[in-house]
Amino acid sequence: MSETIAPYGEWKSPLTAARVTAGALRFAQVALDGDEVYWVEGRASEGGRNVIVKRTADGNVVDVTPSGVNVRTRVHEYGGGAFVVHRGVVYFSNFADQRLYRLASGGSPEPLTAEGYFYADGVMDEARGRLVLVREDHARGDAEPVNTIAAVDVRGGKPDAVLVSGADFYSDPIISPDGRKLAWLQWNHPNMPWDGTQLWVAEIAEDGALGARELVAGADNESIFQPSWSPDGERYYVSDGTGGWNLYRRDASTREAVAIHPMPAEFGTAQWSFSAATYAFIDAQRIAVTYSQNGRWRMAFIDTPSRRFEPVDMELEPLESIAANAQAVVFIGGSPVQGPVIARMSLASLSASASVQIEVLRRSSPDSLESQWISSPEAIAYETSAGDIAHAFFYAPKNPQFSAPAGHKPPLLVLTHGGPTGATSSALDSRTQFWTSRGFAVLDVNYRGSTGYGRPYRDRLKGQWGVFDVDDVVHGARYLVAQGKVDGDRIAIRGGSAGGYTTLAALAFHDTFKAGASYYGVSDVEVLARDTHKFESRYLDSLIGPYPAARDVYRARSPIHSADNISAALILFQGLEDKVVPPNQSEMMATVLRQKGTPVAYVTFAGEQHGFRRAENIVRSLEAELYFYGAVFGFKPADVIEPVLIDNQR
Repeated sequence: MSETIAPYGEWKSPLTAARVTAGALRFAQVALDGDEVYWVEGRASEGGRNVIVKRTADGNVVDVTPSGVNVRTRVHEYGGGAFVVHRGVVYFSNFADQRLYRLASGGSPEPLTAEGYFYADGVMDEARGRLVLVREDHARGDAEPVNTIAAVDVRGGKPDAVLVSGADFYSDPIISPDGRKLAWLQWNHPNMPWDGTQLWVAEIAEDGALGARELVAGADNESIFQPSWSPDGERYYVSDGTGGWNLYRRDASTREAVAIHPMPAEFGTAQWSFSAATYAFIDAQRIAVTYSQNGRWRMAFIDTPSRRFEPVDMELEPLESIAANAQAVVFIGGSPVQGPVIARMSLASLSASASVQIEVLRRSSPDSLESQWISSPEAIAYETSAGDIAHAFFYAPKNPQFSAPAGHKPPLLVLTHGGPTGATSSALDSRTQFWTSRGFAVLDVNYRGSTGYGRPYRDRLKGQWGVFDVDDVVHGARYLVAQGKVDGDRIAIRGGSAGGYTTLAALAFHDTFKAGASYYGVSDVEVLARDTHKFESRYLDSLIGPYPAARDVYRARSPIHSADNISAALILFQGLEDKVVPPNQSEMMATVLRQKGTPVAYVTFAGEQHGFRRAENIVRSLEAELYFYGAVFGFKPADVIEPVLIDNQR
């Protein structure tokens, strides 16, 4: 079939916004209970509802939680760690009332806790018939919630018992295999968990209370991640004390930390949500580990007695969650040609064969994209400000049915991930392919401050948010223009949350971009410092400076105060129930740009919070963004799209 000649942006693609969203699932928190595999999947087609799903021992995949139940916790607002499964019984947080429920096989959910308390990151204390969890007390109304580690009687007969209190935040309560010790992480304002945490261990007394406590590891400038007990009772954890998150064991005799396999890689990640896991014990002698190098995740096995490290050669890239037992390793995975999946690696097949055999238990989309349509990521590194190097993935336009007129170069869409302490992935994302299949080039930037490149790279953003992240997206765009790969007159930038702030700041403080799309982005960091939830209420202390002492810096870094500098067209998307970045952040920017005559569109969604979860809203926002770029860059999308109202359209 001959190619059709058409301008970039006007290519017809089978990957419509509806197809991107239809049946799409978001995976989180894999868990094993005997031979059964459990996970959480978010379903855009069901209003963003989160469902606990299991794969039974005989291979059937079934819903565990009933229709109408949304398994999601609001602890730290970002949630995660919303369920525990033990011997076939599931305990979960219900989003509607944040109460903890018990669900036995064949039964109906039974509430265990009262309203006013949120729960996450639980572990079963079988000897005492209770769950030990992170609890967030919202019973005091508008006062800042109090975080503790508490015990909940799984029979529902006793009130909560607070086990640990006094710190601002907690995570990862874990009980030793003999049931005699509890370990946990804690940290205080202004630290975020990737800045500095402490690992504590305490004896559990006969009455269930905690006895003597010991600080095992961690400090204000050392981040501890995922503490664990090995099956034979050894303490393991991940620490970035030497510059990167590496795996350690606490030697029982010398009480010193021993690096299991020190290497220039990241065996941890930013704890934005609970239940993230990068390693899991197969047995006392073997650990399945996942680690990141240069932005890509890999898997390996470690023999604990010898500390021998054996990389696993597989196409899938492990993502955010892993569980294991003597029979299998289960994980969330993806690759440049495959979207996220729930995958199972049989250890029996691994030992019997030279090749890795992986079974896909569940795909994030039933509709796979043919390989000829997929633009593969190219990892690039380029010079940026202050003599540093920044990292990104570049995607060239790709559509087997279309090509552009001779001499034309594609428009560029620069992506800025959220966080800002986070990272983008090279795993297939149909939203990126939505753009490349229409003739856009895409640059997905892991700006300074991103995880996956070691602590020094992550710490480069401290005091520099709104400067270095912006410099990195600007220099990335200019690098591609200089390489002759994109059209320097048609460059757009998009991002959500913290990425939305980087987008707005890039438009306010530079003239590189001709258009921008901000999804629930921050326009006034001073307002954000005064009006956000507890988890992030002091986050900006390290990213910008303590408030109000550094108020002048906050004002200088806020795009809203430099909106007069914005000449690029801007579209803003906002959920009206967002508690992380309240709607006033987008409303202020839209109002200012309307008044100054800059092209601006403001699209809101009732019922949406931080991050859109409903299919119809995801479809509308993606189509509206394409329509907007067409209006700004002068091309007519092949898609039939409901028009967007653009104020001051030129």
